[in-house]
Amino acid sequence: MDTLTLIITILQLLCGLAITLAVLFQSGKNAGLSGAIGGAGDSFLARNKSKTLDAKLARATKWIGAIFLVLTLVLLILG
Repeated sequence: MDTLTLIITILQLLCGLAITLAVLFQSGKNAGLSGAIGGAGDSFLARNKSKTLDAKLARATKWIGAIFLVLTLVLLILG
């Protein structure tokens, strides 16, 4: 195993750990259901949903997943 493959493998391992943590820290989709039924859907917080921690974690999950996919394809090409 050459140095480049080892570095990419370590990056992929760290990326896999990061995506696991990002998914685990997100709240479930059912967490906001009780607020939506109670009429809190039109609140100030609902309009600024893109600035919440869950939205940032969801965005990070997409980016980390894309990086993981690219690293996997690079390892496939190198192997």
